[in-house]
Amino acid sequence: MASAGAQSRRGKLRIYLGAAPGVGKTYAVLSEAHRRIERGTDVVVGFVEHHDRARTEVLLHGLEQLPRREVAHRGAVFTEMDTDAVLARRPAVAVVDELAHTNAPGSRNAKRWQDIEELLEAGIDVVSTVNIQHLESLGDVVESITGVRQRETVPDEVVRRADQIELVDMSPQALRRRMAHGNIYAPDRVDAALSNYFRPGNLTALRELALLWTADRVDEYLQQYRSEHRIRSTWQARERIVVGLTGGPEGGTLIRRAARMAAKGSGSEILAVYIARADGLTSASPKELAVQRTLVEDLGGTYHHVIGDDIPEALLDFARGVNATQIVLGSSRRKSWQYIFGPGVGTTVARDSGPDLDVHIVTHDEVAKGRGLPVARSGRLGRSRIIAGWLTAFGAPALLTFAMLAFDPDVGFANDVLLFLVLTVAAGLVGGLLPALASAAVGSGLLNYYFTAPIHTWTISSLRNVVSLAVFFGVAVAVASVVDLAARRTHQAARLRAESEILSMLAGSVLRGEDSLDALLDRVRETFGMESVALLERADERAPWTCAGSVGAAEGGKRPLTPEDGDVDMPIGDNMMLVLCGRVLPAEDRRVLAAFAAQAVGVLDRQRLLGEAEQARELAEGNHIRTALLAAVSHDLRTPLAAIKASVSSLRSDDVQWSAEDEAELLSAIEEGADKLDNLVGNLLDMSRLQTGTVAPLIRDISLEEVVPKALGGVPEGSVRLAVAEVLPLVAVDPGLLERTVANLVENAVKYSPDDKKVLVKASALAERVEVRVIDRGPGVPDSDKGRIFEPFQRYGDAPGGAGVGLGLAVARGFAEAMGGSLEAEDTPGGGMTMVLTLRAAHGRRPVPAEPLARPAGAPPRRQRAGT
Repeated sequence: MASAGAQSRRGKLRIYLGAAPGVGKTYAVLSEAHRRIERGTDVVVGFVEHHDRARTEVLLHGLEQLPRREVAHRGAVFTEMDTDAVLARRPAVAVVDELAHTNAPGSRNAKRWQDIEELLEAGIDVVSTVNIQHLESLGDVVESITGVRQRETVPDEVVRRADQIELVDMSPQALRRRMAHGNIYAPDRVDAALSNYFRPGNLTALRELALLWTADRVDEYLQQYRSEHRIRSTWQARERIVVGLTGGPEGGTLIRRAARMAAKGSGSEILAVYIARADGLTSASPKELAVQRTLVEDLGGTYHHVIGDDIPEALLDFARGVNATQIVLGSSRRKSWQYIFGPGVGTTVARDSGPDLDVHIVTHDEVAKGRGLPVARSGRLGRSRIIAGWLTAFGAPALLTFAMLAFDPDVGFANDVLLFLVLTVAAGLVGGLLPALASAAVGSGLLNYYFTAPIHTWTISSLRNVVSLAVFFGVAVAVASVVDLAARRTHQAARLRAESEILSMLAGSVLRGEDSLDALLDRVRETFGMESVALLERADERAPWTCAGSVGAAEGGKRPLTPEDGDVDMPIGDNMMLVLCGRVLPAEDRRVLAAFAAQAVGVLDRQRLLGEAEQARELAEGNHIRTALLAAVSHDLRTPLAAIKASVSSLRSDDVQWSAEDEAELLSAIEEGADKLDNLVGNLLDMSRLQTGTVAPLIRDISLEEVVPKALGGVPEGSVRLAVAEVLPLVAVDPGLLERTVANLVENAVKYSPDDKKVLVKASALAERVEVRVIDRGPGVPDSDKGRIFEPFQRYGDAPGGAGVGLGLAVARGFAEAMGGSLEAEDTPGGGMTMVLTLRAAHGRRPVPAEPLARPAGAPPRRQRAGT
């Protein structure tokens, strides 16, 4: 029964997440295994790779290790975890290292995490390890940081489903010390690792990634718990500060105040939010919002654009949705008399926030200076104002009539007319023209029926009363028209002000030379409250539309690919169109949209002109190089030619009888001059090919051992020591270009190295790249000049005589980049210069990863080959 119960439940997964290789994940896992055994838990080791690390290997003693399964592949034998053996043994806990490991071909599952899934389904708890760089979603980020693309990855969801995640961390300095002491990699790999993947900057960035990912996972746990238990109140486990922006000039003050508040607590987060009404253009200044967005992002926060008609409610919903703990608002810019229309956003938010949200009202220089009325999309008032106007039109006259009849005030017919006229004016002020007209009609009817003799009839006996009612109705209609016209003019003025600010911002961007099309399209999207915006173009009327740039279209939205896909389209000439998706815009908005469209075309043209200018610059640079070439070779070509001519003339002379030794010396001078001339002409031709873009590398997979030794033929014997490991992966290169590149690097290193110091050429592999390092012990180059030494016709400092025209390193870098690699200069520890040539590993053969794999059974140990 116990066994059946164990099978019915799913096992629990605990993952030790490492910030980088070598931080101690496996050590922590084995320590946890020993702790559980001491508590009486049945624990076995399904698979652990100690990588020859002594302290880790010691921890395996005393633990039950299941035998591994051997898998043969391409003549080699690899060892993998025996999943069937673990299932048959059925322990309470299985220790399985390297969650992201790829199993050898022929295994039951392609990935180790799939083996672990089988163990979990069988009810076995699993303790495993993984590094942050192996998470699938972070592949591009890690590659941009380290330059290494991780081939072994695990889906984020697998790690997120873990019941427990424990971060294993170590400072970059401590990890590099462990590396230097040989506690992580073999000594022959330490130098390459420290100068590449394990650079302090790389480790710091990976550490931050691990901390942020873990923090987000913890936040997910918290949000899930709150959702499951239906908790809407804010839990202040992490300070999240929401800054409410209005688009006014006080926004910068609010953001900086929130940043100071966030700086007082570790891990605090700033979220700036602007609530825009759903009716399109708003009174907010796009220029101010753009400046404030840049400011909050520079301070490490995020900017959010939210649509909502009820600003306090939308702001509180947003704050609770992100589990915010504090809201920062500015003191109202309204004047005192404007409070008769309501308490204001700040007061409403503070009243409705509840005990879980702290609301901070920050004073600023714009307090009580007034603010413009909101811009309407037309002369119509808002929905709430219109409803209130109709209620006033019908309800107020009825209430007035009831009050006058109930209390029987004898104020006279003329005063009765004036009272009803006041109600008509009020209806016009609140709801506009139509409610005012309705109020006038209702008032006229009530005056006739209840207050004009004979009362309670629709008959009017006195001509004077007829005139009074007619005048009342006429005045009411006139007043309502004037009030409505004033409201329309006010709205139009506010709208024109907003439009003028937008057009002024566009004009300013033209003068500043802003050339980001995506930023401009995003500004269009935010200004008009659209889902997505695209700029489409075509070659002619019969050609299909193509997208020159687009933004927006979040999940569930659509991105327009043709004018028919959008809700709004703005033609720009015959073959270009600005298309918007989200809703239909009224006609009055198209004037501003046309200005945006013209600006978008200008930005696109400017980008293309910049591209053409760059091409022109390259042509000018080529002309400059050709001019410099003619100036440089005037001496360097003549020197070997003069030596050859002098030696040949001496040998042809009949006046001197040369000895055999003299003839040999002269022939040697001829040969040496010819070699120099051949090398010089070869570099000139190579540089010309690089400048004209005619280098077409023929890439194929090849071993470094086939190429690198050939490149050492042009240097004196015994001046170079070669150290290339035999187990390095193949590289995808052009063999001829690679040989010329290495030859130039070696010859340059030999020129500057002391006679008693050999140049070292070594190679190592890291993930999907192979590095060839040419190390000399010469004078070195300051950091400020490291970039200049790769420019054509540059000879650094006091270059030795006959050092050439300064093309060797420029040609070497050009060839490296043509093959998809790179060439950089680094300082050699202890003095000198190290040239690092990075090449792409071939896909046909698996490269050596950052953490070494177990050697195939029966494979010989690594050895290095030394040569001259």
